Amino acid sequence: MSDTTQGPIDHWPVGRLLSAAARRMEREWNAHLAAWDLNHASHPVLVHLTARDMSQRELAEACGVTEQTMSRVLARLERTGYVSRRPDPDDRRRHVIAITAAGTAAFLASADPEPAQERVLEPLDDRQRAQLRDLLLLVVRPDRSVPAPGGRPGAGGDGDDASARA
Repeated sequence: MSDTTQGPIDHWPVGRLLSAAARRMEREWNAHLAAWDLNHASHPVLVHLTARDMSQRELAEACGVTEQTMSRVLARLERTGYVSRRPDPDDRRRHVIAITAAGTAAFLASADPEPAQERVLEPLDDRQRAQLRDLLLLVVRPDRSVPAPGGRPGAGGDGDDASARA
């Protein structure tokens, strides 16, 4: 069932609006990544593997998912030829996951979120995009002691020019 069939959107609580916006962004991001047979779960794995080879456990921790979930993501990435698994020479119980040349090429080609982001944010002007970004930073930043974009401590921003981040 679509979100718009569950009551007037103007009356939705903020949490529901944020959830609907996040799902929309995720759908657009997945549509963008599908051209490389990637999705929102597999792309971060490639991000981490561009820095260094890792174990499945390390990748699961870095991506904030269970090892079981990571196993499914890695199986898909292995089928597409984007990662390889090899036994760890120092620990036979462990496998080392590495990005392949094809994985690096897919990562580099797909890494720009702008096309997906633009489809979602298209109705907003530059000022509204900057405001949205600043507000979202206030909501999601766990460390509220970091100065806000306007320099107010405790508001959670990072001090950068908001228009540059939009």
